[in-house]
Amino acid sequence: MSRISKTPKPPYYAVIFTSQRTAGNNGYDAMSEKMVQLASEQHGFLGAESVRDEAGFGITISYWKSLEDIQAWKENREHKRAQKLGKEQWYDSFMTRICFVERDSSADHKQ
Repeated sequence: MSRISKTPKPPYYAVIFTSQRTAGNNGYDAMSEKMVQLASEQHGFLGAESVRDEAGFGITISYWKSLEDIQAWKENREHKRAQKLGKEQWYDSFMTRICFVERDSSADHKQ
C-alpha cells in the first residue's frame, strides 16, 4: 500500500480505524493484507493509509466516495468475518470514526 493515498478532489469520506492489537499474530497479517486487497476492489474505494507501532497501536484510514460505499464495505461478507475475528482475537480495543472530507491540500517534495 502506498504511504500517502492519491485521493480525488473533495468531497469524499474517511473512515478512521484506531486499534490496539493483542499479543501474537494469529493470522492477523494475512487477513489484513486480504482486507486491503478486497477493499480496493469495492465500489467507491479511493485509497488507504495504515501505520502500527511496536506496542501494537495502529491507525488505518480508508477513503470512500460515499456513505453508501462505506456501508456496503461494512456489510461485505469477508469483511464481516474479519471484524468478528478482530473482536474475538486481534484487538484489545478499537474505535471507528467516519469523517466528511471537505478540503485537502498536499505537497510532494522529492529530494
